Amino acid sequence: MTSKEFGKILQDKLTSEYGVELNVASNQQIYRSLALICRQMMSENHKKFQSKAIGTGTKQVYYLCMEFLMGRSLKMSLFNLGLDEVAKKALADADINLDSIFEEEPDAGLGNGGLGRLAACYLDGMATTGICGTGYSILYEYGIFKQKIVDGWQQERADNWLPGGQVWLKSHPDQAVEIRFDGEIHENWDNGFHYIQHTNYNSVMAIPSDMYVQGYDGKGVAKLRLWQAKAPDFDMSSFSLGNYNTAMSKNANAELISKVLYPNDNHVEGKILRLRQQYFLSAASIGDIVQNHLSSYATLENLPDKVAIQLNDTHPTLAIPEMMRILLDECGFDWDKAFSICQKVFSYTNHTVMAEALEKWNVDIFKMTLPRIYQIVVEMDRRAREELAKAFPGDQGKIDYMALIGDNQVRMANICAYTANSINGVSKLHSEIIKESVFHDYYLFKPNAFKNVTNGIAYRRWLLASNPGLCKLLDETIGDGYKHDASDLTKLNKYADDKTVLKKLNEIKLANKKDFASYLAKSTGQIIDPNSIFDCQVKRMHEYKRQHLNALNIAAQYLYLKENPNADFIPKTYIFGAKAAPGYYMAKQMIRMICKLGDLINNDPAVRDKLRVVYLEEYCVSLSEHLMPAAEVSEQISLAGTEASGTGNMKFMLNGAITLGTLDGANVT
Repeated sequence: MTSKEFGKILQDKLTSEYGVELNVASNQQIYRSLALICRQMMSENHKKFQSKAIGTGTKQVYYLCMEFLMGRSLKMSLFNLGLDEVAKKALADADINLDSIFEEEPDAGLGNGGLGRLAACYLDGMATTGICGTGYSILYEYGIFKQKIVDGWQQERADNWLPGGQVWLKSHPDQAVEIRFDGEIHENWDNGFHYIQHTNYNSVMAIPSDMYVQGYDGKGVAKLRLWQAKAPDFDMSSFSLGNYNTAMSKNANAELISKVLYPNDNHVEGKILRLRQQYFLSAASIGDIVQNHLSSYATLENLPDKVAIQLNDTHPTLAIPEMMRILLDECGFDWDKAFSICQKVFSYTNHTVMAEALEKWNVDIFKMTLPRIYQIVVEMDRRAREELAKAFPGDQGKIDYMALIGDNQVRMANICAYTANSINGVSKLHSEIIKESVFHDYYLFKPNAFKNVTNGIAYRRWLLASNPGLCKLLDETIGDGYKHDASDLTKLNKYADDKTVLKKLNEIKLANKKDFASYLAKSTGQIIDPNSIFDCQVKRMHEYKRQHLNALNIAAQYLYLKENPNADFIPKTYIFGAKAAPGYYMAKQMIRMICKLGDLINNDPAVRDKLRVVYLEEYCVSLSEHLMPAAEVSEQISLAGTEASGTGNMKFMLNGAITLGTLDGANVT
């Protein structure tokens, strides 16, 4: 497509949507029109891709995750569709800078950190390699909060991303799924058939909206289906009687489910809401998967041959008993057949060994909120205990530890470990740790289920789209094969002693540092020296990630410079970026310590030209795309044995930063 042809498509879209010419259109109108053009192209590509897959009986992969940290979509969509250059030229002809249009898009903050970013990367990877992949998550009205630092303290503000992000979403209310909470269960047997009646339940409708992820060079398209919670209908009778609060509260209670990512759960109401969120995601997704399969094959007998479902962390665990519910209650399968299907269909990825992430739900809350699912889990637990007693005769302690219910808690990780055909960690070291500690007994029980799948990144976002200067040098030295196969980057090793190439690499790094310094000054007013070493630690604020260790090292350097003002010292700029969970007091104190340390150093004329500390407020995917190409030192200093993988380390390495790290997670690999 030529820039002239693309310019006409853009003008047609601006005319039909807003009735304006390109030369008078606002940046927001141009952004939305470009987004609609990309969405339409990706939607059509997805239809062709899926119809071909269904025609050949290709297996469908479904990736369930509470988080998808998508970032911005316009830049990568244009890039993967091969339209980035023509779009740039078409806008330049109208004296419009495409980069300024990219800034109109909010980050889709549907995730918190590595888990959500990995999910987004898998969609990109599946699309590019031609795997039929669909992600499932919740359409949070407010994503991960907007961070504001006031006097060193983190303050959380609502991340109202939908007004700017909605343009990427196509709603499908006709494909809504009904989700039932609360109520009572009545069981009946009639002529050998088991009937379940669920009464006095509260319904919530799960309304799907789809966004698409285009594979590089147009091989495939992945779909992310996001569920929004709505009340099934409006309580007109209460409203007519003047009970307006009652009428509105039913709607509000239903819609609360998709309101906020990870509501604080240090109180009972928060715990119930989180459990409802998790079942809402699981039940809507499983209902959709089953419906899709039945529309193609009219039977669930062959589900394991045509469907693979990946559960990420324990949040979507309830997909397992929900699949059992559908097979038992709605399809009439017997228990053994239903469970056999579940075992073949579900796989589980453990993303952390942190105890708080291996979720356990209070039995009373679980039973009240999900009565039928609780019954199924109780029966799963009974059968699991029988099976484990045969595997470990007389070892009641081991059986109790591995059981699905114990100590008045429903154990999500054990439901996954007992059912899944594949259990993986996310780096070689982490996969060994889970076999030796958290899931050691399950490893003894089913050793062949355990494997390793080291995390990765959608490297084109972090290299091809973020570091064009480096890509130009790569094209000149090793060719462009690396754009399709990252292993081609090893060809650069032969230039390790080539002074010309090394000089160019340094020039590119300095140019990227100047770009970042300029971006930082423009967006925040903070001034940094591009000739200093950029030492970066950007990740969730957490004690195990040890940002406070980094701060202590900076404090030590500060004291050294105060005592030795004439010391030979290479100037350094320490760059931090992190959000603390709203209820995590210690992490917030760590932010405050780093900010106060920065204030002390940056305002001290004796050291500020040699040492500087920058805290990046509201660190997000799009900000990291500016930072990664400029970074020189990558701080990966988590307490050894606690960082399951880490993927920020890969983005830094890809852009030429040296890793300063512990032998942990993917640092080792």
